Amino acid sequence: MSRSIQQLFDLRGKTALVTGGSRGLGLQLARALGEAGATLMLSSRKAQDLEQAATALKSDGIEAHWIAADCAQDAEINRLADETLAQFGRVDILVNNAGASWGAPAEDHPVEAWDKVMNLNVRGYFLLSQRIAKQSMIARRSGRIINVASIAGLNGNTPAMNTIAYNTSKGAVINFTRTLGAEWGKYNITVNAICPGFFPSKMTAGLMATIGEDRLAAAAPLQRLGDDEDLKGLCVLFASDAGKHITGQWLAVDGGASVVSCG
Repeated sequence: MSRSIQQLFDLRGKTALVTGGSRGLGLQLARALGEAGATLMLSSRKAQDLEQAATALKSDGIEAHWIAADCAQDAEINRLADETLAQFGRVDILVNNAGASWGAPAEDHPVEAWDKVMNLNVRGYFLLSQRIAKQSMIARRSGRIINVASIAGLNGNTPAMNTIAYNTSKGAVINFTRTLGAEWGKYNITVNAICPGFFPSKMTAGLMATIGEDRLAAAAPLQRLGDDEDLKGLCVLFASDAGKHITGQWLAVDGGASVVSCG
């Protein structure tokens, strides 16, 4: 018997690990999964931010736990995976969201900053996905991995951005998603990516101050920036049985901005 749409999107009984989950887009994604019924493990570098986020989620009836960890460090990634699995027993949904950016002209971009961005935005995604899959998802032949990329991974820089490392890393995340989705389909693990456009956040504050929120909004066909619920639907689709036949895919959530810039 086929299930209803409500049953397909239901995440009750599922566990989700969300990196970079203490604020901004990561917290929005975590909230979406929690509202659909999942039990959450949030992670970021700062314990205070995590505690505040978990408290806010709990006040809305969402079961949320947290572990402070730096997903740019191999040992921290392993500890995060091991402690989450020790507490939950398994991870059904992994959201790779922790990320960093750096603004500098390509000819002057510090190699240390390049490495910082790549280690967190690409290497960290790979190592955590590998650890969680090997310890939880592959043996159970079940899992959902959601990678947060960006429309910056689809295009070059605008003259005001100067974020070559960030753009390169997000392009890598898109192809990482496609490749991993193809390879791990045999384990019934789906791997998909969300490519946000411009959302107000701590990471985008400098860019929005430079270019202007109104100008960025006007560049999108829908004439607005992303808000605090625009990623929720896609996140739950990729995480739930409603999206069980979707893998290796990416989708931009950007008000149509990438359609205009890509032609």
